[in-house]
Amino acid sequence: MCDTCGCNVTSSNEHLVRPGGKHAETADGHAAVEVLQNLLGENDHQAAHNRAHFDARGILAVNLMSSPGAGKTSLLEATIDALGDELNIAVIEGDLETENDAERIRAKGVTAIQIATGSACHLDAHMVHDALHRLDLTGVDILFVENVGNLVCPASFDLGHHRNVTLLSVPEGDDKPAKYPVMFRAADLVLLTKADLLPVLDDFDPARAEHSLRGLATPAPLLTLSARRDAHSLAPWLDWLRTELAAQRERIARGTTARPALQPDGALLHGGQAGHAHEHAGGHRHRHQHEHGHGQGHGHAHAHDHGGHGHTHPQRQASG
Repeated sequence: MCDTCGCNVTSSNEHLVRPGGKHAETADGHAAVEVLQNLLGENDHQAAHNRAHFDARGILAVNLMSSPGAGKTSLLEATIDALGDELNIAVIEGDLETENDAERIRAKGVTAIQIATGSACHLDAHMVHDALHRLDLTGVDILFVENVGNLVCPASFDLGHHRNVTLLSVPEGDDKPAKYPVMFRAADLVLLTKADLLPVLDDFDPARAEHSLRGLATPAPLLTLSARRDAHSLAPWLDWLRTELAAQRERIARGTTARPALQPDGALLHGGQAGHAHEHAGGHRHRHQHEHGHGQGHGHAHAHDHGGHGHTHPQRQASG
């Protein structure tokens, strides 16, 4: 696991890096908590820059998250097959090593940039920004970011995208929303994938999965599909994408944007509580899944509390 997100900090050892703890300071005297928080704050600033880049080009950026093997790349392949003549799609792939997934997407005639994270268990905004330098976004309608397979950390990092989509595959079991609430609370949409296996894996109960999801107080729709076996099952997913793209274009026309529902409890040192509002480094309080007005030069009007300044900007609920 990586050191930047705090995922090596647990409820059992976090006292060691809290103020007064054995490892609260680095060797050069810097506070360990402050170092991690500053990194997270820098990520958020880079994400805002990435999002302005997408908005200026009319692009909807969608972050796909799941455990390894849940079917993200297969979903992208099927989506490209279905929408390739209708929309221009580009893909950023995230894995620890190899270009396997990017090569599968390129075989469909779609541009794909591979990010090899090494040991990092998620993508961050800086990695995405570096990938954008290698990606021609001219004419792109939707940019998909396929995040590293991981049901925890990706939910806590803003990449500059607009929407989070979380996949839950039938072989994983219907209890995953209850076991991994951070990931599923972050979702704007949940896709139940590999549904063709339901007759075989009859211990998976879709109703029980949805009950667990609703227990997290999330309104995210749950759609059932089989990317490889049932092309017709993709229709609601494709309609969701069309609706989100139309909503993104309306936001751009109004000079606003949308941010994903980050979940800070996936990174203990991100600060704040799980939900739609949390603290970032520097005392910034952001409320996610809301629109933010663009000023001149794409300045974002995020709702913050700036340290002791205590001023906030009004939010408008994101459409769609």
